[in-house]
Amino acid sequence: MGLALVAGLALVTGCTTEPALAPPRDRGVPAGGFRLVSFDSCPEALRQLKTAAKAYVGPWGFGSNGDIRTFGRAEQAEAPAAAGRADAAAKGYSGTNTHEAGADEPDLVKTDGKRIVTVSHGKLYVVDPATRRLTGELELAPGADGYGGGEDGLLLQGDRALVLRRDGWAGMAKPAVPEGGGRAVPGGAPMPDGIVGPQLIMVDLSGEPKIIGEYRIDGNLVDARQVGTTVRVVVRSAPRLNFPYRERATDGQRTTANREIIDNATADDWLPRYEVTSGGRTSAGRVGCERVSRPATYSGTSLVTVLSFDLGAATLGAGDPVTVIADGDTVYSNGPRLYVANDQRWRVLPMLTARNIAPDPKDETTEIYQFDTSGAGAPRYVATASVPGWLVNQYAMSEWDGHLRVATTRGRTWGDKPNSTSSVYVLRADGTALTQVGRVTGLGKGERIYAVRFVGGTGYVVTFRQTDPLYTVDLRDPKAPKVSGELKINGYSAYLHPAGDGRLLGVGQEASDQGRVQGTQLSLFDVADPAKPTRIAQYHVKQGHSEAEFDPHAFLYWPAERLVVVPLTVYDTGAVSKHGSPGLPSNVALALRVGDGGFTEVGTVDHTPGTRRPGELAPIRRSLVVDGVLWTVSDAGLKATSISTMKTLGWLRTA
Repeated sequence: MGLALVAGLALVTGCTTEPALAPPRDRGVPAGGFRLVSFDSCPEALRQLKTAAKAYVGPWGFGSNGDIRTFGRAEQAEAPAAAGRADAAAKGYSGTNTHEAGADEPDLVKTDGKRIVTVSHGKLYVVDPATRRLTGELELAPGADGYGGGEDGLLLQGDRALVLRRDGWAGMAKPAVPEGGGRAVPGGAPMPDGIVGPQLIMVDLSGEPKIIGEYRIDGNLVDARQVGTTVRVVVRSAPRLNFPYRERATDGQRTTANREIIDNATADDWLPRYEVTSGGRTSAGRVGCERVSRPATYSGTSLVTVLSFDLGAATLGAGDPVTVIADGDTVYSNGPRLYVANDQRWRVLPMLTARNIAPDPKDETTEIYQFDTSGAGAPRYVATASVPGWLVNQYAMSEWDGHLRVATTRGRTWGDKPNSTSSVYVLRADGTALTQVGRVTGLGKGERIYAVRFVGGTGYVVTFRQTDPLYTVDLRDPKAPKVSGELKINGYSAYLHPAGDGRLLGVGQEASDQGRVQGTQLSLFDVADPAKPTRIAQYHVKQGHSEAEFDPHAFLYWPAERLVVVPLTVYDTGAVSKHGSPGLPSNVALALRVGDGGFTEVGTVDHTPGTRRPGELAPIRRSLVVDGVLWTVSDAGLKATSISTMKTLGWLRTA
């Protein structure tokens, strides 16, 4: 996402004519509220898509800079003492640290207590935690270097693993290319004609791991959720259009030519195509027009498709797609319902930050689509909502007692005089709309949200610019939510985790009085009295950074041992690192025990010595517990460590 923002900032100054970024309202969608309506026919769908896209296209293609975009996801009971797989905790092993118990999320390592499965650089590995032996290895993409595209993830169910492989720039409209071919403008080659997008691989683990099914679709993988054997996969795609850049033309002439390209497009250019491989045979298809719905206004430049797969079936099938003409950046699910949210930051932030101006309120909107996923079949669209502001991540959404709580930030967070503010909105499904029934506004003026966690009827919101206000929000009465307490401390928490007994864990960065970050900090908060939240302990690592600060999957809390484990990279350029390498960062997994009065250091685990060539680093990415053994995972391998003694019990090299 950072690279895309940089690219957008670099190119915005070169764009002299901006496209019309406000698509016309679709009169076929009833006024009032937020509705999704299906098209009457495929020709009608194509006609309306073209009309919307032509109002949006400019001299560089879609978007002001030729499709430069930022890519980045039943009643709920009171949250348990620790989030994640509640069923796993009872069986003596930790599952993936997930937002909601029962709704599993893809990650680079999984365990069911009997096996550990991990993916790294295009290969899948199976480990027996009892014997601490590598029992299986499978190359997922023969001939590939394993480093292309995005990071792989996987889901696990019985003897089946579903690997989700990403693919770089897939799903974006083709960038402008000089006439006669050559280098794309801005930067990048024309996309190939074949399907370029996420690949799903079903693996049989009953013996030596083997591939039994594959599925590929146009687009970019947004996220996925698993409930039982059912997996929902959310994919974002764009029309596959190539907009040549005409060197000697004016911007007006380029825009006109690009609209002619849109006029000549077909449904096959617009709708996602897919391929299914099983038993050595491959079948192809595309999402049908009858499966596409549209909101009242849309640009036609982005589609979100929700796919459904059964890991208990013999093959993956066609995914039973449901498609909405919209963007999608964030997925949240509590199991019975799945939400896909999108905002327009990719469209407005590059221009706004470059010019140091505040966003237009109409651009500061997050649209949320609610789907019923309680059945095993295709998800059913239920309702849509729109809230002011932007989400920080999926933890900014949470459903409880039939209400969706959403935390957002709006306003300018950059420059000398930021005017941003944050809010929490409470929504309830009313027919086809999620209607706002309550809200709390005015949180963290001049700041933005860094972390959110909803635990039952309470919300915890962290905002930050120079100091870190931790707000506790009383949401028990959805029509009258209120701030019940506030704690101001230096630094901030980027992830919050409930630890039971009125305790809340935070991982983020310490900061000076001026807001300058000073290294990773773990905080233990006492929130038993919501009116008086306090921090009772802090563990600070100078010049440290942790992947858990931006990816909660890297965070482990094991309630049975009150054990916290986070990966940690420490940049100590002023001295030789603890492993004897001058100027290189130290990479460890830090284990702490949470007591009534604070943190006690249990020890650290290191994968670097003897596992890589000199000068190479193998940062620990994940940690999990199986039957009293702490397993840590890096690109170099897996290490088993005794929790009681912190002595190494085994090392399995995978690189």
